[in-house]
Amino acid sequence: MSPPADPRRAQLRRLKAYALAMLLAMLAGFIVSHINGERGIWAWVGAFCEAATVGALADWFAVVALFRRPLNLPIPHTAIIPRNKARIADSLAVFVRDHFLEPEALLAKLKVFDPATRLGEWLSQPAQARMLAGMARGWAVQALDLLDEAAVRRSIQGFVVAQLRQWNAAATAGELLGLLTADNRHQRVLDEGLTRVAHWLDNDKVRQQASALIVRYIRKEWPKLASTVDWVKPIDEIGDSLADRLARAGLEELQAILSQPEHPLRQDYALWLGDYMRRLREDPALAARVDALKQQVIDHPAVQDYVQGLWQRIHEYLHSDLSREDSVLAGHLERSLGRLGASIGNDPALRDALNQHMLSGAEKLTNRLRSGVTEHIAQTVKGWDENKLVEQLELSVGRDLQYIRFNGTLVGGLIGLLLHALTGWLKF
Repeated sequence: MSPPADPRRAQLRRLKAYALAMLLAMLAGFIVSHINGERGIWAWVGAFCEAATVGALADWFAVVALFRRPLNLPIPHTAIIPRNKARIADSLAVFVRDHFLEPEALLAKLKVFDPATRLGEWLSQPAQARMLAGMARGWAVQALDLLDEAAVRRSIQGFVVAQLRQWNAAATAGELLGLLTADNRHQRVLDEGLTRVAHWLDNDKVRQQASALIVRYIRKEWPKLASTVDWVKPIDEIGDSLADRLARAGLEELQAILSQPEHPLRQDYALWLGDYMRRLREDPALAARVDALKQQVIDHPAVQDYVQGLWQRIHEYLHSDLSREDSVLAGHLERSLGRLGASIGNDPALRDALNQHMLSGAEKLTNRLRSGVTEHIAQTVKGWDENKLVEQLELSVGRDLQYIRFNGTLVGGLIGLLLHALTGWLKF
């Protein structure tokens, strides 16, 4: 189906025909007045038509010279627009750059516009926040549908495994232990562990298990001694007594450790932990053993299966949630946008900060775009087909240019009458 005809083209042809008709009428009037001897009224008609013809021809030449060579004659300084297309393109690009992309002018308009306040008002409307969240939900679903799941799974697995293989596990473990030991946290960890051991030793069930273990060991290793002891005192009572004494001794030692910040065990523990952290960071042999353990974990089939199924589980959850109208993620986004709009409206400091960031970003973007947009406009105009350029410009301003021809014809005729009257007055 061909595009509809441009109505400007028919209008321009009609006005050109009117202008040509006026020229021919003036030329005919001049000829008729000359045939009639240019006496009386014909003298005035001849003066008017003669000057009008000259004016019409001059304006016709001026109008045509803008777009093409009059009568295809190689007259200098004609076909001005197509011959100067490159210069026009550069001038237009510079004009746009200096008047539309001037940073100071744009920033001044943005300051008056107050984009942060308008953004807050817009987001504060539930319908707007819901619409924006819905659009984001639709885009996210489309993006998930476009992804090649098999390719993504392979890519995620390759990326995760590669990162894990490059990871220096020993150094990370050393840094992690360094964080855990900061501000004597390791001593608090030790206290917690010792407290749990103390609770364990103070348990009757644990003591009974320890007593049974002692009795079983004695009967196994020293059966004759166990038989002899049974004649004096039941060995079960001896086991209970030993277990109780061991528990009390352990509890006393644990209480001493817990109550004495400078206890030798604490110092030995701190020295051992510090040395181990240093070795994790500096000892190549220990680092190699940790790395070998890491590689075994990475190559384990369970780890490989987990990594392979990671994207599938994420994809299924995201697609299932985002496909619903009552999407949890979209609802969270909608509420967050609404809260953001309310915060912007109620917090002048936040508005000022957002405006400042927007103005700073706009200034940086404008400075980056100025040269690129200028060059783009210039190259685009230079790349236009000359005939198309002339046609579009003529359709845009040709109507007014034809009125110049009308005015030139009438003004020329009036000047002719004025000169004829002046000439007659001087003769008189």
